[in-house]
Order: sequence, then C-alpha cells, then structure tokens
Amino acid sequence: MGWFEDRAGLAGTVAVVTGGAGGLGRAIVTDLAANGVAVAVVDLDADAVASLQSELGAANEDAIVHHGDARDPQVLEALFAAADERWGRLDTLVNVVGGTFMADFADTSPRAWDALLRTNLTHVLHACSLAIPRMRAGGRGGSIISVTTIEAHRAAPGFAVYSAAKGAVEQFSRTLAVELAPDRIRVNTVAPDITPTPNMEALGGDAMAALKHPVGGPIAVPMGRLGDPTDISGPVVFLASGLSAYVTGTTLHPDGGTWASSGWLNWPGTGWANYAPLGVVEHLASEEPT
Repeated sequence: MGWFEDRAGLAGTVAVVTGGAGGLGRAIVTDLAANGVAVAVVDLDADAVASLQSELGAANEDAIVHHGDARDPQVLEALFAAADERWGRLDTLVNVVGGTFMADFADTSPRAWDALLRTNLTHVLHACSLAIPRMRAGGRGGSIISVTTIEAHRAAPGFAVYSAAKGAVEQFSRTLAVELAPDRIRVNTVAPDITPTPNMEALGGDAMAALKHPVGGPIAVPMGRLGDPTDISGPVVFLASGLSAYVTGTTLHPDGGTWASSGWLNWPGTGWANYAPLGVVEHLASEEPT
C-alpha cells in the first residue's frame, strides 16, 4: 500500500450514495468503489440502476444498488437498513439527488416550491438523520458530503427556489459540522458549476450549446473548459478520505474558477471584463430589427 492509499484509509469503509446511478453520482460511486469503498446506492432511474449493477458486478465490487426515490423517507430507511445488514457500519454519506427547472418565481406555484424543496433539501435532512446515529455508534467518525451548486453562492435568475434550497443545504451543513465535530463526523459540501450530464444537457438548451462552443466555454470559464464528472468525483473522494480528516464545515468549488470570477468573462480580443465589450454591444444592436 502506498502513501496515498494509507493516508486516505478508504479501503474497507462503507458509503451510502443517494442519486448514485447516473451523471455525477455515477462518477462518485465508481471512484469510491475503485478506492475500496463498499457502496449502497439508490436512484430513481431504472435503466441507470441496471447499468450500474452490471458494471459493479462485472468489477466484483461490493455494492447494494436499489431502484427508488430518495425523496421518500421509507426508501432511504430501506437502503440504510440494507447497508446495516450487509456491512454493519457506515463511514460516508454522499447526497447527490437534486434537480430544477427554469421559471421566474412569480410564475411558479406552492406545489412547484414544495417539489423543489423535496428534491434539493428535505431528502438531505432525512439522509443525515439516518446517517448520524450510525456513524456515532461506530465510534470512528465519518464524512457527510452534499453536492450543491454554484447557484447556492450567487443570484440565479429563473432558479430562485432551487438556489434557496441549495443555499439551505450549505448552511445546514455548516451548522451540522459544528454540532458533530466532537464526534469526528465531518460535514462538507461540493458546489460545481456547469458539468455536462444527460440531465444537465436536457435542462441547458441553448445555454449548454453556447457553453460547449469552442469560444463560449473559454469566455465563461476561466480554465477554458466545462467540467467533467470526474472533476466533481475527485473532491468527493477527497472529502470521504482521511486526507481531509481536519476539513469540516466548508465548501469545495470544482468549477474551473467561475465562482471566483463572479461575472468576469474572458472576451476574445478584449480579455477580462465584467461587461459586454462595445464591439459585442454594437454587433447585437446592428442585428436588432429597425
């Protein structure tokens, strides 16, 4: 065993991952399993669940993969119970489930607000309530990681309730980190920006196409490219491991620098500016109907 594996201490540990069969969750589960972590996964996408079961089985990974809705407390309880029965321990919880739609707040309804809160906040509370007593009982500490978004840290026109829910997960995690610090249970979040996944592609529309354009990506992202699921799974593995044993109550931002830039864009021929260059404005004005 090398220095990294020894210090990380992941081999033989157990993780529960909600929303772990597709997209970012799939990358997180794959990377945790590759580092010797036994994983218990629940996901609503039946095809993704079947595919993950096949992949983990072919690799002889120790895993439980359930098809179900993590927003349902009974589904979560069944997953945690299955992990108890199989392994009798819990070291890591990763909350990945999330989702949204674009609409001005004034055009939405209480029913839509409730759906967004259930999808992005409430299940995190349920999962943490199930994980904490198990981690405490183990006496080894633990790591709780929630995937949020850059939109929890800036205004998000068209996504007001979604960003509020993700901001609530951030604040909940900071407070929980302090409450659980004496138990050596660490609580952190990971806040990516645009990272193309099938669900993100469906939501993104023209914005995704523009960002994937050879010019659009470098304009919007300081590092000049969009994220890859492994750009997100790496920080999650770090937070699950002993390499982050003294890290709690914080947020990692694997976003290529977009949160740091906060509206500063790298315009071709102009460089960094937090406004549209005059040439762009004049070009757009010339295309307006007269």
